[in-house]
Amino acid sequence: MNLSRFWLCAGACVAALAGSGCKPEPAVPAGAGKPRVALVMKSLANEFFRTMAEGARAHQAQHAADYDLVVNGIKNETDLAEQVGLVEQMVAQGVQAIVIAPADSKALVPALKRAKAAGIVIINIDNKLDAEVVKQAGLLVTFVGPDNRDAARQVGGALAKKLKPGDEVAIIEGVTTAFNGQQRKAGFEDAMKAAGMKIVDSQSGQWEMEKANGVAAGMIGAHPGLKALLCANDSMALGAAAAVQAAGKKGQVLVAGFDNIAAIKSLLADGRVTATADQHGDQLAVFGIEAALQLLKQGGNLEEKTTAVDVIAN
Repeated sequence: MNLSRFWLCAGACVAALAGSGCKPEPAVPAGAGKPRVALVMKSLANEFFRTMAEGARAHQAQHAADYDLVVNGIKNETDLAEQVGLVEQMVAQGVQAIVIAPADSKALVPALKRAKAAGIVIINIDNKLDAEVVKQAGLLVTFVGPDNRDAARQVGGALAKKLKPGDEVAIIEGVTTAFNGQQRKAGFEDAMKAAGMKIVDSQSGQWEMEKANGVAAGMIGAHPGLKALLCANDSMALGAAAAVQAAGKKGQVLVAGFDNIAAIKSLLADGRVTATADQHGDQLAVFGIEAALQLLKQGGNLEEKTTAVDVIAN
């Protein structure tokens, strides 16, 4: 893969979608009795969250009589202050519910507590808030999302079928303060331990392709016997696959990802990526929105909902 060319192509798309999309869409005055729901996501530079936004908009279009939707995202995966600001802006705009995929499992809790105190329903999707921090804050939040550890374990198991016990592998983690990143790392470790692999390195690629490309290149150089790179999302898997190809090790160093974004499909088809997990990003926000609407209608609390994940492997 030509990483520079990918970024040029992706840049145009991100500029169109994320350049203005990182700012809140203009608030649409809610109709009589019709709630306004805000979707607050992580980086719109990540195709997974653009897909999530598309799914949410399609659902709202089909249920326009039931609710209005405001879609937000941040520019990069680590811009916590921007996401906190988005939450505060949604409170100021008077939305009735916030469905959020937090960039950090702890840092967003105070802002969400303030939103809850303002009478706003909060639904946590994708990346689960830290349970202890939530408890200490006295915040009740319903989580709707996948079992990331189990899904990563399954992806790792699919990859392990192409390796032999004792092979050297490395993990490219997501943002280390994100619960889903921690869980995916743990799932990869579970699978590698069960298969008898040797984990020789684990570093953060911060969910981003370019960062992961550099991390993967360093790992390949430092560990000549490396047989696989397990990446906590597909953006990082794209970067890792490019590093493998640049090192002339296609087929020698396998790559696994997580998310099943459109950009990964051609790499799965030609073997540059071995496996990924499809957590159905186009539906994940929809499940959160439906939970928010249910709470707005009936009040009280909802039980945590675990959503489906399918493993895609070649």
